[in-house]
Amino acid sequence: MDHDTPVVILCGGQGTRIREVSERLPKAMVDIGGRPILWHIMKLYSHFGYRRFILCLGYKGWEIKQFFLDYRAHMSDFTLSLSEGDHQPWFRNAVADENWEITFAETGLEAGTGARLRRIRQYIDTPQFMMTYGDGVSAVDIENLAKVHADGGRIGTVTGVHPTSKFGEMQVDGSVVAEFNEKPTQVTGWVSGGYFVFERSFLDDYLDDEEDLFLEAEPLQRLARDKQLTVNKHEGFWAAMDTYKDYQALNSLWAAGDAPWKVWGDEPRAW
Repeated sequence: MDHDTPVVILCGGQGTRIREVSERLPKAMVDIGGRPILWHIMKLYSHFGYRRFILCLGYKGWEIKQFFLDYRAHMSDFTLSLSEGDHQPWFRNAVADENWEITFAETGLEAGTGARLRRIRQYIDTPQFMMTYGDGVSAVDIENLAKVHADGGRIGTVTGVHPTSKFGEMQVDGSVVAEFNEKPTQVTGWVSGGYFVFERSFLDDYLDDEEDLFLEAEPLQRLARDKQLTVNKHEGFWAAMDTYKDYQALNSLWAAGDAPWKVWGDEPRAW
């Protein structure tokens, strides 16, 4: 797949279940290790060579725009001389500039996920596009995802994952609990972990202009009924940031230097 293929990221949500850290921010701006979860997602795609992003904005989208407008200031040390007329910062220990091309698309405050996707179709200028959500991190092999989609020859591909169970898991023998696991590692079935690839035709043939259109409802259900949805089975790390507990867990992994989704190297720093 051409590395100019755009990556669409849905980042218009409010994060109502994680208000402890997202009350004044869009969910995609909640941080892991001091950097927005959105940045972590983009770094994954960038590691595999994908540099064009389309961000579907909604709730407090300006916060996302402002972060990238001030990207070097956020990511670097700098000296600012207030005595000079232009007040231009002198960046020190600056990280290498990303080669990202980012389109910021206002897709509505209350729009469903399918509606947001439909509203950016004018920016899709390649035969395929990738798509994911702005609230989950993973070690998905993006190149393998592209290959699975190409080999499948279908309209869409979804990454299937085994999420960690949040509940006690029981093995039952008749009416008797034979085994109780307080913290099981992963559930055995597959669920959608996002990280999609679609043919561009999906935007016109399976989506419409309804405000409350959710991608996960009729569009993907119909795609599956039409046998046009391939699964990319990912056995590795995947996690969504849905609750404050998730936020704490992901930040703990990052702080310990044990973040499985960090497949990219450390950014070079230079004066």
